[in-house]
Amino acid sequence: MAEETKATPEAPEEPKAPEEPKAPEAPPFEGAVVTPDLQFVNDIIQSGGESLKKCYQCATCSVVCNLAPDNKPFPRKEMIYAQWGLKDKLFPNPDIWLCHQCSDCTAQCPRGAKPGEVLGAVRKMSIEHYSPPQFLGKLVGRPGGLGLLIAIPVVILLGVLGALGHLNPLSVPRNELGQLAYSTYLPSIYIDVIYVPAFMFAVFVLAIGVYRYWKDMLRAAGLEGKAINGNIFNALFDTIREILSHTRFEKCELTKLRKVSHFIVFYSFIGLAITTAWAVLYLYGPPLMKLFGMEPFSWMLGESPYPLTDPVKWIGNASAIGLIFGINLVVRYRLQNKEKAGQGGYYDWLLISVIYIIAVSGILAELLRIADIPIVAFPTYFIHLVAVFFLFAYAPYSKMAHMVYRATAMTFEKYTENVK
Repeated sequence: MAEETKATPEAPEEPKAPEEPKAPEAPPFEGAVVTPDLQFVNDIIQSGGESLKKCYQCATCSVVCNLAPDNKPFPRKEMIYAQWGLKDKLFPNPDIWLCHQCSDCTAQCPRGAKPGEVLGAVRKMSIEHYSPPQFLGKLVGRPGGLGLLIAIPVVILLGVLGALGHLNPLSVPRNELGQLAYSTYLPSIYIDVIYVPAFMFAVFVLAIGVYRYWKDMLRAAGLEGKAINGNIFNALFDTIREILSHTRFEKCELTKLRKVSHFIVFYSFIGLAITTAWAVLYLYGPPLMKLFGMEPFSWMLGESPYPLTDPVKWIGNASAIGLIFGINLVVRYRLQNKEKAGQGGYYDWLLISVIYIIAVSGILAELLRIADIPIVAFPTYFIHLVAVFFLFAYAPYSKMAHMVYRATAMTFEKYTENVK
């Protein structure tokens, strides 16, 4: 009998290991090549941002800033742009103006990079960039230009006074009432011929600068030529309301009292503007009404000086005293916090100094006129006129322009908030 052979069952097949998924092909490199603008970086450093290179991008500045929105915080990204010299990323950026330089970021920075000071330098350079002619911006922003800037109003005023024969204070005639009067030293018509064009020049330059800045912000945000679902008048109204109340300053931690000092200085300037408009009405109201065959109102006093009992003097003197008090607070808070927040550079102190000279010389000129001391009164008034010309003629290039550019950035932020 044939031997049965037992079939050996075949071993089950080893289960196959699952194939590893193929790694997707890497997409082609789409990054942009960045070429640092070293000259721009050096300009920032020379303009007051000398601590820029200390930043190592820890983002503490953006974390501690109460003004920075959660969806687009600053100033960390601005510090990156500044370190790489990306001018086209900085100048059209509204965030450099939404920063109110509270200095919380500067105080908390672990490296002493002073982001607040760096952004202040960028703002100064932004003003130079947008305001024509640029050489005037450079003169205002650098100590070397101060002499020439002062010389311009000095030469103009001395030329007019020389033509009038009033270079000698003791040769200036008195008014009809026998009083020492600045209207006989430099009559109103010459004031108007000098200061109205200077003021209109400043308004024109600011308008050009704001227009350029607005166009650049639209371009940088990708909104140029596009319909924006926003109401620009509502945005502007909300911005003005914020500025009048100074609500953003309340969010500052380190320098909370800056709101008080800025508030006093701001409203003192408004008071002085009202005083100037009122004085113009006094001066030109009577002849204009007579021109149209009308009898001038009795309260239109004509040429200065005006009595201390008149409301125009109340507002003017109160505003001048408020300006001195407010600017003293500005200086005090800067010096108190200089170790943590930085004390600012030449550009900051230039405006502070000009405002201080205007306020003090204005009060002194009035007191010396009342005391009837022409040998000192007229030179003091001359200094006052030079400082006023400096403040307004160079406003588009100085820190005075901050209010206009910051208001523009705030309006843009509100106007475009629904399309970002």
